[in-house]
Amino acid sequence: MEKQPQEVVLIGAGIMSATLSILLKKINPAIKISVFEKLDKIGFESSDAFNNAGTGHSAFCELNYTPIDKNGNVNIDKAINIAKQFETSKEFWSYLVENNYVSSPEKFLRPTPHMSFVWGEDDVNFLRKRYEKLSQHPLFKDMEYSEDFAKIKEWAPLIVNGRNESEKVAATHMNLGTDVNFGELTRQIFQGLKNKNEITLETEHEVKDLTRLSNGKWAVKVKDLKSGNNKAVNADFVFIGAGGGAILLLQKSGIPESKKFGGFPVGGQWLICQNEEVIKQHHAKVYGKAKIGAPPMSVPHLDTRVIDGKQSLLFGPFATFSTKFLKYGSNLDLFKSVNLGNVGFLMNCGLNNIDLTKYLIEQVMLSKAKKVESLQEYLPEAKLDDWFEQTAGQRVQVIEQQDGKGTLKFGTEIVTSQDGSMSALLGASPGASTSVSAMLNLMKQCFPDLMKNDWNDAIKTMIPSYGEDLGQADLIEASRARTTKVLKILE
Repeated sequence: MEKQPQEVVLIGAGIMSATLSILLKKINPAIKISVFEKLDKIGFESSDAFNNAGTGHSAFCELNYTPIDKNGNVNIDKAINIAKQFETSKEFWSYLVENNYVSSPEKFLRPTPHMSFVWGEDDVNFLRKRYEKLSQHPLFKDMEYSEDFAKIKEWAPLIVNGRNESEKVAATHMNLGTDVNFGELTRQIFQGLKNKNEITLETEHEVKDLTRLSNGKWAVKVKDLKSGNNKAVNADFVFIGAGGGAILLLQKSGIPESKKFGGFPVGGQWLICQNEEVIKQHHAKVYGKAKIGAPPMSVPHLDTRVIDGKQSLLFGPFATFSTKFLKYGSNLDLFKSVNLGNVGFLMNCGLNNIDLTKYLIEQVMLSKAKKVESLQEYLPEAKLDDWFEQTAGQRVQVIEQQDGKGTLKFGTEIVTSQDGSMSALLGASPGASTSVSAMLNLMKQCFPDLMKNDWNDAIKTMIPSYGEDLGQADLIEASRARTTKVLKILE
């Protein structure tokens, strides 16, 4: 029989660690949880509002989740899977609101319609096919589609103003969309845990090493960055949720599973408009199609965002390059991650992804004026002076060794030791939006017997649909009726 984890160390105070903390604490109130964060603030790396897309990735508008094959067939499997996971996240967040772990939901979540927008005959045909398939599924039954200028203008006037009406355009619209500030949600969850004395959280504490002890536990070497003192904390379970920095810590653990992973950093930059005359005319998240070779985090989108109470309009992200694995990381991160064990498959991956390399070089060379030209494809009347550039987050695209070759992984990857005593989360999109499902999957990998038996009822208390298929119409309707009301999603 599997033993309940008693001492847990979580590395990184982001949305993943916050989510896992609640899940473990509600399952086993006696568990001791220690969270260590390198920065002096909580949720200011990958979870921070300006560092992620904040879309609430529900697959309503993200076209890269519905690929089209060479025969013109649109595959909606990934979109359905992500949509289910986002509904699971909403159930969990509703539990947090109802149990006073977070305060008023409008501080981290706001109703914001999700749209897809394309132009040109080929892409219009693609979007029509996508709509026809998705709208048959209960998760997407409220999706609207139009090729009519007047209708699209009702939804988002700025994307058609100044456009030639003879141009072939199309858009889909989902009123159930959201804008999520994951940095704010992370801070509220940790504050709720601290208020209830359910965890120990220390900022400005950097995990320097991980060593497996003879008794099976992990010795976690932690440095207090203010005092310079080191300490060792023992744990029977360790979670590495350190964003892009997770790969370096995973390598330090020495577990065999770490040897088949490497990473390549990709940064981002937004164009931001805070001209009230402009932003008051747009209330939606509008996603387009990615250019050839672009990583998922670079899918262009024109987003209404409310961050710290201030509304802005964001466009991008444009890709940037840095050798850092974290926004506040070291320029040596990439070089530290390369070793004799992974250099071969990393180089192989680079040679097999010339399109990505070409795309990154082109993006890095773009001037602000050229970026605004890209924006004008979505917002024809955009003016250079209304927009400024701001650095977004830093992501590490995961490269996994498969059959001796390096394969680029565009998603969220969980790496777990064979005995389940250590797990790390790597990757990017859909990331934070599916954090609840990601942590449940992690727990299934690390504690399979406990998840099947002892923990099942406690999880269903937090997530009523747990263990059921959220693709069923009646279940979706009941779940959304609750979460829409508790989270105040539809105004």
